[in-house]
Amino acid sequence: MPEEKKRKLFRKPSRRALLAAGGLVVVLAAAFVIFGLDLFDDIGSKNVGFKQLAKDEVPQAIETEVVPEYRELERALGCLVDGKVYVLVTRGEKPTAGYGASIEELRLVKSKDGSNLRVHALFSEPEEGEAVSQIVTYPYCVAETELESLPDTIELIVKYED
Repeated sequence: MPEEKKRKLFRKPSRRALLAAGGLVVVLAAAFVIFGLDLFDDIGSKNVGFKQLAKDEVPQAIETEVVPEYRELERALGCLVDGKVYVLVTRGEKPTAGYGASIEELRLVKSKDGSNLRVHALFSEPEEGEAVSQIVTYPYCVAETELESLPDTIELIVKYED
């Protein structure tokens, strides 16, 4: 191979090219940290089947023992009643009627630390100007799941209705 051709193939990168490449690496690393921390969390996860229950379908034990204890908090929790796993989402105390909660998705994520159930909930609020009862309410919803045992942790992920 001629000496001149070798020099073109193996020439030292310019300072400008090195700075550009370094800048690109920094930008990609920052994007990964900001947007991609959960990039690999869904590996080993699965959707969990569930049925959201009407108020008259909620087991009596949940209505009388669990709801009163957690109704003032905004959270998701699991209950094992008669061999079935239920998920309860509570909104806390609200000043009027018209607030709601529903479950959109349940996703079980397994890791070396155990299992985490991600509860994706949709919260609704009364429309501005809507006539609502002026009474303190405690919105919640309950879903019966296909899980056979309670997860190690439960995480509530809330989206507000437009």
